[in-house]
Amino acid sequence: MTLIRFLIAITLAIGLSACSSKITTYSGPPVTSIQVFKGERKMFLMNNDKVLKKYKIALGFAPAGHKQFEADGRTPEGRYLITHHNPRSRYYRSLGISYPNEADIAYAESQGKQPGGDIFIHGRSNYKGINKGDWTAGCIAVKDKEMTDIYAMVRKDTPIYIMP
Repeated sequence: MTLIRFLIAITLAIGLSACSSKITTYSGPPVTSIQVFKGERKMFLMNNDKVLKKYKIALGFAPAGHKQFEADGRTPEGRYLITHHNPRSRYYRSLGISYPNEADIAYAESQGKQPGGDIFIHGRSNYKGINKGDWTAGCIAVKDKEMTDIYAMVRKDTPIYIMP
């Protein structure tokens, strides 16, 4: 019985060490906000007024203007929050963005349409396209390696400011 316990313990240790090597941790200054500049295709992780990281990004396939309706291909503009971490994202990993807010919903409903949703910052690995230019349905895309770092650095309820 002791040998079996020993073998189980070794197997668990090996399995856990393999899993833990895939988890990226971050112990630097906290990300106090995310700033996205759609026109420049840049995203900045900020600690107050200091830039911690800068990324090139891809946007929705019709990026000009604020997202108003489901399937319009636009990336939202304005102040939102990071809602959650999704380790099993269709596009590697992702961070949820709180679009639509009350104003987004009210406007879409006033036009007899749906505002859409499921807006994320995510990686690119499962995208079947060319990964060049703007290709998402309205999300913000970065390289998978970058998403690994972003995923570790950004916490729930971090404000994200998406500018034209």
